[in-house]
Order: sequence, then structure tokens, then C-alpha cells
Amino acid sequence: MKDILDELATARRAMGKGKVPAGEAYTIEVRRRYEAQVEDVWDAVTSPERLRRWLKPVTGELRIGGKFELEGGEHGEILRCEPPRLLKVSWLYGPDADAWPGTSEVEVRLVPGPTGDTEFELIHAAVVEEPLFPTYGPGAGGVGWDLHLLALSRLLAGGETTDHEAVEKSPEGREFIRRSAAAWGEAHLAAGGEPEHVAAAVEATTKFYAPDPA
Repeated sequence: MKDILDELATARRAMGKGKVPAGEAYTIEVRRRYEAQVEDVWDAVTSPERLRRWLKPVTGELRIGGKFELEGGEHGEILRCEPPRLLKVSWLYGPDADAWPGTSEVEVRLVPGPTGDTEFELIHAAVVEEPLFPTYGPGAGGVGWDLHLLALSRLLAGGETTDHEAVEKSPEGREFIRRSAAAWGEAHLAAGGEPEHVAAAVEATTKFYAPDPA
């Protein structure tokens, strides 16, 4: 289990506030380092063949102004693309999401390191309605991104394709989820969250991603 939890510890997490076209938004921010050249990381986050191996299968027009859709329903438009440093997309989910454009955006920033590594930063800004944020806090999206960035690390390290369902059902995966939810709780506290609210949100997030076995 050590390697999977070590991966969790490599990331720095923060919760903040920002803006999207629809108005004020909450942000969840993840920063970490990958032992891979920036061109390799860029290819992994933009190539459909590699995206499906750590995120989800993607279809659409992968160009500025083009629209994309992930298997599972997430979809949006490519807003900025500056290889190999910056990718920004709108990020919508659900059957009614298109009625609320400009409410959610994801930005990935890559900076080449001094030893052939890459500093990776992901910022997800979203206008979050009740009861989603009060119930789950930043872990609502943060745990999901932690799981996907674990999969990206495995892909970059050795080309491994992650079976997300198998990971999330395994004892190691469930412990990863528990600790990820707790880490996002720490970020929530650092951003000024009330301790009782944060504790309840961490518990709700953990149960959502890793429900008790039937």
C-alpha cells in the first residue's frame, strides 16, 4: 500500500475562490511533480489514446473552440491551448448542465523542472450550488481528481492503464479515498472552514466515494 499512499502525499492541495464567466466560484487546486519530461506530460493530458488510460475515453474536436465529451458525461469546450504549458477547458456535467454555461472550468499548467521532471498544477473552478458544497466541501471534486492523478502517475511511470473501478473497490483504494477526503478536509480548514462542517463534509465525501460494502 505504501506506493499508493506515497502518491497521495506528493500532492499539495488548496481551496480558494476565483471567477468563471458565470460569476464567483470556489476553486480546488492540486500541485505535484511528475518524474517525466514536460512534453510527455503534455501528451498524456491531450492525446485521446493516453487520456482514456488515466482519465476517460474522449471524443470531439480537440482544438481551440472545439467541443469534447468524456465517457460518463463530462463535456465542454477547449478555451485555451498553449503546448506544452497550458490547457483550459469548460467542464460541465449532467443532463441539465448546458443550461448553465460558464459555471465550471478546469485549467492545467505545466512547468518543466531542472532535472527533466515537470511541475503539474490543476485548478478546477466552479459555481457550486447547495447542497453539493455544504454537504461535501472541496472533496466532492478533489477526491476524484486525486484518483485520476494517481492513474496519470502510473501511466507516466510505466505505461500502466488504470482500472478505476478495481482501484476504488480494493482495500488500498478505499484507504486512498479515506485519506484523500481527509486531506481535502485539511485544505478546507486552511481556507477558513468551520471544524464541525469540515468533519461532516469529510465523512460524507468518504461515504460517497467508498460506501460501506453491502
